[in-house]
Amino acid sequence: MKKVVLAFSGGLDTSYCAIYLSKEMGLEVHAALANTGGFSKDELAAIERRAYALGVKSYVALDVAHDYYDHAIKYMIFGNVLKNGTYPISVSSERISQATAIAKYAREIGADYLCHGSTGAGNDQVRFDMVFNIIAPEIEVIALIREKRLSREEEIAYLRSHGVDFDFKKAEYSINQGLWGTSVGGKETLTSSETLPEEAYPSQLKETEPRRITLTFEKGEFVALDGKHYDDRIEAIQALQAIACRYAIGRDMHIGDTIIGIKGRVGFEAAAPMLIIKAHHMLEKHTLTKWQLFWKDQIAAFYGNYLHEGQYYDPVMRDFEAFLESTQRTVSGEVYIELHPYRFVLVGIKSDHDLMSNKFGAYGETMNDWTSEDVKGFGKIFGNQNKIYYKVNKDQLP
Repeated sequence: MKKVVLAFSGGLDTSYCAIYLSKEMGLEVHAALANTGGFSKDELAAIERRAYALGVKSYVALDVAHDYYDHAIKYMIFGNVLKNGTYPISVSSERISQATAIAKYAREIGADYLCHGSTGAGNDQVRFDMVFNIIAPEIEVIALIREKRLSREEEIAYLRSHGVDFDFKKAEYSINQGLWGTSVGGKETLTSSETLPEEAYPSQLKETEPRRITLTFEKGEFVALDGKHYDDRIEAIQALQAIACRYAIGRDMHIGDTIIGIKGRVGFEAAAPMLIIKAHHMLEKHTLTKWQLFWKDQIAAFYGNYLHEGQYYDPVMRDFEAFLESTQRTVSGEVYIELHPYRFVLVGIKSDHDLMSNKFGAYGETMNDWTSEDVKGFGKIFGNQNKIYYKVNKDQLP
């Protein structure tokens, strides 16, 4: 029998694929789940049981959480990446690590086919297809749900006809939870005028008393929370998330342009990511120069958009990563934040690299490193080019 590696999540679409690939196409199905940090041990165990209940030949859970941090999250922090100024690219950024791990696994076991359960109406189909074709171009890609254009009801009926009767009740909201945030889709996100109700979010408000926390960064990486150092960056993110999610922080609605050219709208909650990005950005404003900050903004916007679209393997991404990493040499210190229900306040920072030093002068108050005569001369020279222009072109003066 020919082998197919199925990118398996345990949901309706991939459950359908597991049966169809075996029963209708006569393939030996090897299910692979790539865990980027969004699944608990109990959830992983339940997915494994479901895979074998569907009759797969083998099942493997690939731990790619650290790969995801090293190749995506770290640089999204360095770049303060928020797509359209809002979205921390929560779930979409995971797909590269997931697709890469599954494609490599397919090559390891000598698979003839790779299969994913993406529909034909979203971004994930493009991300998975591209990565599969880059990592394992010799392996044919199958996308049953897209190719057969199946409805949810048709998939359920097919599974039941083969004795599979899992609880596939359609949830009112579609929730994709990951290490770098959780996306929430529902009837409101299909409109342009409505927002998600409180109960749609997985993390509900549980803390109402304000709390002050301290985030510590070393060369741009978040390494400690309230003085406790974490060698494992993922554990640091999870520790912050456990505290911040209880304040229902980091909720918003992302509206953006999809890879396939249509507008998309999705709700999300990303307490830890939003705190880390905003704290990191504040620290950078104290420790980087004006032009470092300017060019970081330009590069990070492109980097985040290209990553969102699945173009991680373009060599230009390595060039941008090298620049982003170089800028982090002095981005070390503590950031103080106050947590409140549904919001947070950036209080201040402490850093050995703080460029806002009183010994050079205090903005609007004192000047220690220059005289009034220095400023008079500087003002003349700084505006000299424009002065000459308008002397020559008097009629152009606004």
